[in-house]
Amino acid sequence: MATLSTFHSSCGGFDFLGIRKGRAGGFEIVYDDGVKRRLVWRVQGKAGESQLGDALRSAVNKPRVLPAMYSELKKRSIAIEAVAV
Repeated sequence: MATLSTFHSSCGGFDFLGIRKGRAGGFEIVYDDGVKRRLVWRVQGKAGESQLGDALRSAVNKPRVLPAMYSELKKRSIAIEAVAV
């Protein structure tokens, strides 16, 4: 799986968000807090890489990255589902 886009927090945290292609060919979003938590979501529908990138770029620089990510994705009508890691 090749990484398509990565974003690191500029707020002093270790938060990371990335977009990658999943095994089935669709996009996946990866979150890592830099300590112990790694989460992966599968993107539902036909969201484009640039649309996903804009949402993640905006979210990663907020103090609370995950709530900001959910909010940014909702604003753009991008549905996701959790993937077991």
